[in-house]
Amino acid sequence: MSAIETEEFKERLLGERQRLQETIENLHQEHPGSLEDETQELSLQDNHLGDVATATFDRELDEGLEEGIERRLEQIEKALGRIEGGTYGVCEMCGRPIKEERLRAVPWATLCIEDQRKQEGG
Repeated sequence: MSAIETEEFKERLLGERQRLQETIENLHQEHPGSLEDETQELSLQDNHLGDVATATFDRELDEGLEEGIERRLEQIEKALGRIEGGTYGVCEMCGRPIKEERLRAVPWATLCIEDQRKQEGG
């Protein structure tokens, strides 16, 4: 892949990294402190189990989202490392180039679509 092409993907990856980091920051601002602090505060206010359950569900949902975002950030960091190392766009299984359409759809992809399907069992 040429330097111009990798620069385009690098910019896309950096933009996605920034967007995801801002999302995590927003999740932290939305729920400062621990779940215990939040549910304890609710239970002291009105002792309504429904409110505590909703707060617990919301927090667990946000934690799940954050875990997914952190995994994606890790994939983005690795992709940026491959750009720097000159191996971006090369399938880690077969060594063939990953098609540009795939990289446009999933810029952190490490496998060509054929090997991705094999890995997923399909």
